Amino acid sequence: MADYQVTNDPKRCVQCELCVAFCPCDVLELDENGYPYAANIDACVGCTTCSGNCPKRALLVEAIGDATYDPFADEPRAEPISKEKGKQYAEWQRIIMEKLGLRWQPVAVSLIDKDELLPDVPMPPENLRFCQAMMAARRGASILMPPFKHSCPDGTSIFGMTGVPEKLATGEIYVLFHKLVNAEAAARMVAERPTLPEKSRRATYVAPLAATVREPEVVVFTGTPEQMMWLCMSMSYYTGHRFDFHASGYNSMCVEAVLYPMMEQEPNITFGCYGCRAASDIGEDMMFMGVPTDKLPIVVQGLTELSVKAIPDSRMKIYVPPIM
Repeated sequence: MADYQVTNDPKRCVQCELCVAFCPCDVLELDENGYPYAANIDACVGCTTCSGNCPKRALLVEAIGDATYDPFADEPRAEPISKEKGKQYAEWQRIIMEKLGLRWQPVAVSLIDKDELLPDVPMPPENLRFCQAMMAARRGASILMPPFKHSCPDGTSIFGMTGVPEKLATGEIYVLFHKLVNAEAAARMVAERPTLPEKSRRATYVAPLAATVREPEVVVFTGTPEQMMWLCMSMSYYTGHRFDFHASGYNSMCVEAVLYPMMEQEPNITFGCYGCRAASDIGEDMMFMGVPTDKLPIVVQGLTELSVKAIPDSRMKIYVPPIM
């Protein structure tokens, strides 16, 4: 598996200690001359938060070792879903993308239980943040990530794969990033977010809905606010039901797009967060919605009805007065 090495260039380093403060896993310490070094390299997950916050770009985090090593090579893998189920998911994806005009494929998300066999899907050669894996999946990739393949310790703890590092548990790092005013506000944000029990899950699996080999818990859509509006309306088409969404701008992809829909069995919107916008290709005009998989049939039916008149009329701006 990929390990990491951290090197510091003393010619550039100004000994500001920001890298030590920002490392969420307490990998770095200062040597006798006041320069940072990796005192606890085994804890490094390759998140590059340290190097990203170095004002002089003096710090370098590199993956080393055998990135192709698979500790599960001799473990039996889970049987894939039936061909019929796969064809159904592919057809649902086709209809939804066509009716909404989506650029990105909807992503099937699975959180693999600790006692469950892993799907027969490749792991990435280098560690990724969950939002980066989602980015690759909406472009067509299928990715299996046990906790040691995740480069965001916030995500692995939220998904119940690991414990939570102290700086994240206390919210200290959010204050360092100037994302919250003080430790009290940060602690409240952390306390209010849902998490799965520690060590209850062993991996995340993401893939385009049309290519998933496992029945997903949640399907995440990426699109414009207008597209998310129609997606929401498709689930209200037959009932008129209004949804109570949970959105904060913190832990967007893991908490708001996946855990809330999974745990409450209701769709949820999210505007993105600092991490997913800084680390992925998501544009400023895009947002996300997580939908429990069992609601996909009503999404397909509702969008099919809305596309007859409501969607094209709205996009044609039929009530806009003619410009003289």
